[in-house]
Order: sequence, then C-alpha cells, then structure tokens
Amino acid sequence: MKPHVGTEVETSSTIFCGIDWAEGHHDVALVNGDGAQLAKLRISDDSAGFHALMELLVRHGDSVEDPIPVAIETPRGLLVACLRATGRKIYAINSLAAARYRACASVSRAKSDAADARVLANILRTDRHTHRPLPDDSEAGQAVAVLARAHQHAIWDRQQMINRLRSHLREYYPAALTAFHSPGKPGLDPPRARVILTAAPTPADAVRLTRSQLRALLKRGERPRCGIEAEVERLREIFRADYLRQLPQVEQALDTKQQRSSGRSMPLAPASPSSRRRRRKHFSRTQMPRSSPASRGCPCSPEPVSSQRSETTANASRMPAR
Repeated sequence: MKPHVGTEVETSSTIFCGIDWAEGHHDVALVNGDGAQLAKLRISDDSAGFHALMELLVRHGDSVEDPIPVAIETPRGLLVACLRATGRKIYAINSLAAARYRACASVSRAKSDAADARVLANILRTDRHTHRPLPDDSEAGQAVAVLARAHQHAIWDRQQMINRLRSHLREYYPAALTAFHSPGKPGLDPPRARVILTAAPTPADAVRLTRSQLRALLKRGERPRCGIEAEVERLREIFRADYLRQLPQVEQALDTKQQRSSGRSMPLAPASPSSRRRRRKHFSRTQMPRSSPASRGCPCSPEPVSSQRSETTANASRMPAR
C-alpha cells in the first residue's frame, strides 16, 4: 500500500523567532524551517507586550519541553531577562553580523524593523550552529556578570578620562607629563600625581613649589619607592626646566577647562582654593559688557569691538584688588 501523504505538522523545533528591539517597541517575526514567515507582531516595551509575545509563541507550538529559540541584537535588557527566565535559548546576534545578513537578504538599502526581525529569525534557521546562545546562568551568576561588566566599564571610563587629561596637559603643561606620564613612571592616576596636580594646576604654580611643600605633598600621596627626598629633587628639576609656555591668562583658562571637564566625569582631585580664586579673577576680567542696540546688528564690526574693549579695560582698571 502507498503510504498516506498528509500535511507535515510544524513543531516548535522548526520555528524560529527574531526580535528587532527598540526603546519604545519591539518587532517580532516567526519563520518556519522553509523560511516562510508565519507571523509578525509589534509589541510594546512593557508587561503587556511581553505577554502578547508569549501568547504568539504558544499559538505556534511553544512549550516548556520544546521552546522556540529567539534571536535578538542585544544580550541585556528587561525583555531579554524575561525571555531567559522562560528557559528558552536566546541568541544575541552582533549588530555588524546582522547588517551583513541584511545585505544578503535584500539588494536595496531599504531598512525596516519588521524586515530586520525576519532577518534575525532566518539567521537561526540557516546558521544557528555558528552562533552561541546566552549561557544558562543562575541568578547569582547573572548578578556576578552585571558587577563584572560594571567594573570593566569603570576601568574603561577611567582610562578614557586619563587619556583626555593627558591630551589636555599637552597643550600647556608638558612638565606634568614629563614628571608623571613618561616611560617608567606610574602615570596620571596614582594619588601622588593627583595631589601634586591639585596643588600646582599650572606650570607657574609648579615652579613656585618649594622643597618643603613638595615633601608634604608626597607624604599625603603615595610614597615613591626611590624615597621622598630623591623624588623632591627630581620634581623640582623637572618643574624648573625650560619648556614652551602659553600666555599667563591662557594657562589659567586651560586650567579652568581641565577642572570643569574633570568635575563632570570623575574628578582627579578637588580644586584648590588658589585655583578657585584664580578662576574667579580670570572670569571677572574677561566678562563682556552688554552690547548697545547699535552693535547687536553686526557683532564683527570694528567700531563696537573697539568700544567693548575700552569699556572692558576700564571696568578691569576700576575693579578693586583682592
């Protein structure tokens, strides 16, 4: 007898889900083993959207014994955390890899969220063996992963801040780089460098540091291996050497810029009282007067600029000394 030919029933092992995530909504696509799209849905980024996604998966054969795998372009977020709690395999597809698959799936450069979800589902259908699912970690394991990632990001942020500070010091303070950031030196991050740069934020301040002041600063920070007295003489020799210098007011402005940029991210050290007084004095000198109605129409005309300069000079001369 001929075997009975019937319609093949699709199981959840032959169905694949792709999710194109966004901030406010997510697009979902389901494809079968032949690449035909079975369903598509846009869900909200909340509990109602997650329950709608679960209902869609259940209608297409999702079960505890044979859950439908999901491909998404991020390994983090509330949606991924809830999907991992269901016990299914979650594949975090790299965004660059997804872009290459998208280029193969469509010759045009048109991009849509629904098409991206379908591309992610097809990635699991064709190349599932080349991608690694998220590990089935316990709750404690996931917590450790979050803390380890936070520690790694903190190290990256600190290094980025140090690189930004180094680039800024090159503009007006080469002696600081010679003293702390040259080959064989600990860099700008140790307490020794932070304490000295706080006490002497400009080259002019560094030149005026005495031996007793340097000795006290080194005792407050990290003690050098070579000894305090040897480090004092080394720093005095470096700070009093011949370097290229900016104009005095430009040095003070660059110091103000460095203090403000460091304070917005992660300050190396609190600003010293002398630095705060110097910034107030600098900004009071460079404060521009109010422009007259005639000068507002053309701010680059010669006559209003000259009058502004004379008025600024007069205000600075009348300012009482502090």
